[in-house]
Amino acid sequence: MTGPRLSLLRSTPFRLALTFAFLFVLAFVLSGAIVYQLMSADLADRLDETIMETYKVVAQTYAGHDLEDLVSTVDAHAKLSGRKEQLFSLTGPDGRHLAGNFTAAGLPEGFSMFGGAVPGIPHGVAYRAYSGPVGGNHLAVAFSLSETEELETILMMSFGWGTLIITGLAVAGGAVLASRVQRRLDGIAATMVDVSHGRLGARIPLIGNGDDIDSVSRQINGALDRLSALVEGMKQVSTDIAHDLKTPLNRLQMILDAAARKTASGQDISEDLVEARLESLQINETFDALLRIAQIEAGARKARFTDLQLGELVEMIAEIYTDVAEDDGKSLSATVAPGADGWIHGDRELLTQLFANLVENAMRHCPRGTAIALSVTRRTGHILAEVSDNGPGIPAEERDKVFQRLYRLDDSRSTPGSGLGLSLVRAIADLHGASIGLEDRHPGLAVIVSFPMVRPAAA
Repeated sequence: MTGPRLSLLRSTPFRLALTFAFLFVLAFVLSGAIVYQLMSADLADRLDETIMETYKVVAQTYAGHDLEDLVSTVDAHAKLSGRKEQLFSLTGPDGRHLAGNFTAAGLPEGFSMFGGAVPGIPHGVAYRAYSGPVGGNHLAVAFSLSETEELETILMMSFGWGTLIITGLAVAGGAVLASRVQRRLDGIAATMVDVSHGRLGARIPLIGNGDDIDSVSRQINGALDRLSALVEGMKQVSTDIAHDLKTPLNRLQMILDAAARKTASGQDISEDLVEARLESLQINETFDALLRIAQIEAGARKARFTDLQLGELVEMIAEIYTDVAEDDGKSLSATVAPGADGWIHGDRELLTQLFANLVENAMRHCPRGTAIALSVTRRTGHILAEVSDNGPGIPAEERDKVFQRLYRLDDSRSTPGSGLGLSLVRAIADLHGASIGLEDRHPGLAVIVSFPMVRPAAA
């Protein structure tokens, strides 16, 4: 039990709970002190009012200078207070005691306090008195403070017990709430430990109440999903590299072995060297493309972004590749819709490569007679660039896979290429915050890239 208790005491949620509990108890004590002072002052005022009213009632019996009525009234009131909770004293002009249950010698006129030092009153009892002249006599009326002190004691005890109960509830409630929060934080920590040990499928459990911890946990789970996808992608890339480069490397080794044998027999190896050079260039191009994709995904090219018009770029691509397409037995056209000359923010060189890859991909995998079209249209807040053809297209089940690195359709494995063209297109689109999708055109395929439109800086 020591470990969990120490862990709870050291936890930030529990310390915060104790802090708020302390502040709450402090506020309760301060408010209690203020209430106590106000109630004490109110009780004192009411006692003074009662004493003054009693004094006036007794003093009014002296009307007509009838001393006997005054004496009898004072004695009657004194006899009603057998426990001397109320005291009455009437003294003559010469200081002689005339009536009452105590002698008010030496009391000043007006309100005053006195205790057990006065003759005839209980020891240790405090009184509040009012004294004043009635004719030539001196009348004093005093009330015991025992009831007021008893009420104040009850009030103090109530606040004391209330403070203890509130403190206990605050600490206990804080401990319960802190333990719940701590369990959730421990769940986050345990998940991160699992991830650090390679268990990338671990996720933070969510309660579903939408609080701050759930929101942070959801964001962390999202980051872990992306991390897992990246790691799986890297594993897949490593596997694909090993698989797809094994054939050209084996072919290169076979060429070099054949050249070595020819060298030993004195035969000409120039053709073998040319073939080996072509194989090595193809391998180097594959690695260069992988490195370029990695650099683009890292965002290293964002510093070169400028405002540009996509329509002009697409028309330039069409102008460059029109003759190439015709030489290959295909046609290429470009259309920029009216009002689609909006601005985007991007890297001109990378966007040129994006559309060049799409056009070359269409020309490489489509038969002679295929019509390839580039178009730019405008949609609310976005500019859509499309590269379409009426060729064989891509099967629906393969469309998500063609953007994977080194992935090639079975029908295209006989054609030159590394399977990285569309991966590079996806990386460039992601860098520009653009979405990319494939649509079937019956026949043919359309690649649609949607760019967010911006207002040029010059505007």
